[in-house]
Amino acid sequence: MKIGGLQKLTLLDYPGKVACTVFTVGCNFRCPFCHNAPLVEGKGEDYSEEDILQFLRKRRTVLEGVCLTGGEPLLQRDAEHFLREVKAMGYAVKLDTNGAFPDRLQRLAEEKLIDYVAMDVKNRKQSYDVTTGVKTDIAAVERSVQFLKSGFVDYEFRTTVTGSLHTAQDMTGIGEWLKGGKVLYLQKFVNSGSLIDQSVTGCDDDVLRGYRDMLQAFLPTRLRGIDD
Repeated sequence: MKIGGLQKLTLLDYPGKVACTVFTVGCNFRCPFCHNAPLVEGKGEDYSEEDILQFLRKRRTVLEGVCLTGGEPLLQRDAEHFLREVKAMGYAVKLDTNGAFPDRLQRLAEEKLIDYVAMDVKNRKQSYDVTTGVKTDIAAVERSVQFLKSGFVDYEFRTTVTGSLHTAQDMTGIGEWLKGGKVLYLQKFVNSGSLIDQSVTGCDDDVLRGYRDMLQAFLPTRLRGIDD
């Protein structure tokens, strides 16, 4: 597995757990607002799986969970082997994914190798290609949405909201798509300085709150990055 980063301690990435975050390299999307552009483009530090596993063995008395993020972790065909090693140590696992690989997502859940999934919903279906920067297999993303909505594994949906790529019409479309889901988090876009497209603009806080209020008609919706 190609690993490009390790955050040794986080109290935010895994709800309710003291965790670390492992960053995989590479992504099938090119979202203009992505804040991990170096990882998406195949850059970053170089960690071996054994480096990470050794770290996890030493931290078992401190950490409760491992967040596997990217890039897109499900691009890594040996992610299953890595997660088996992690679960054997007793860690809970949170997976961040863009939902483009529903069969791999479902297999990891059925094998009980993931405990929590955070799936990025980039936009309403009609606006997906512009928001991902590539031609998207929206049917695959839809399958991941439906699988998570089944409740087989604990999950959340999340959408990073920009000013330049998201509109009220888009938010309504997202709500109609995710209707009946467990929860959607709207994340405020922040320019990390290493974006794929530096022209992307942020969303006004009051506009974001308005989107939150509107989406409540479809599913529970909360904010990240500003006061809810």
